[in-house]
Amino acid sequence: MSTSERRRRRFSDSFKLQKVREIEIGKTKVSEICKQYEVSSVNVYRWLNKFSAMKNKQERLIVETDSDTKQLLALKKKVAELERIIGQKQVLIDFKDKMIDIAEEMYDVDIKKKLSTGQSNISGATEKNTGSA
Repeated sequence: MSTSERRRRRFSDSFKLQKVREIEIGKTKVSEICKQYEVSSVNVYRWLNKFSAMKNKQERLIVETDSDTKQLLALKKKVAELERIIGQKQVLIDFKDKMIDIAEEMYDVDIKKKLSTGQSNISGATEKNTGSA
């Protein structure tokens, strides 16, 4: 069939409705209708959008296998465990920061190291140059 002949064709609403019902019950596939009646898949999906029984329902049917469901639950459990661990680590970091702040106030010493300063000499000992030449 030529493209000009296909452009002039019109399918009745009852025909479209019948084909949509066949797709919905699983009797045929979109690709089969496309091949059999030489119509584009875009048009068949338009028919589905217009005549489908599921069109007006707010629910969507999602088909999952048992393995998908189990994998999803395992991943959710893993995410929850990792979030718990991160929360514990953040509590430890906050605790250590607070302890440093308290120690700085109590001993009047700057414990936090700043990037602009070098390492402090805690022991108070100084290096002596031993020139042996």
